Amino acid sequence: MVGEEGAFVLGWDEVLTEEELSVTLKVLCMSEDEFKEYKEQDGWEDDSEEEEGSTLSNEALSRLKPPCKRLLYDSVLLTLESYASDLKAEQDLLNNKEAYEKLSRREQQALHVRYGQKRILHQLLELVR
Repeated sequence: MVGEEGAFVLGWDEVLTEEELSVTLKVLCMSEDEFKEYKEQDGWEDDSEEEEGSTLSNEALSRLKPPCKRLLYDSVLLTLESYASDLKAEQDLLNNKEAYEKLSRREQQALHVRYGQKRILHQLLELVR
């Protein structure tokens, strides 16, 4: 369900791997009976009636059912815990010109990537809170 790397891709305005996230949330939030019924009805093949025209924009994420929001919220917290530092530490380093300039070019680029990732994750936390 999640793809080769086992991760979802989030952008500033929407989920870029929306089909994978939609199916994953739907399945993980099902009861055991709902899951059995979904499998028996070949729910994996075509959910086009229900999903047609829907995208997982930030607005749509904020309207998810509470169990799905909770699952996403907890997942984001776990992802943020996997980083060695928090968003504020990254921001402080970016704002400290002297410390920033001591970093190699590669470290600076990595800092910008981590900072951007963490900002998107924090935004998602706010959307599903």
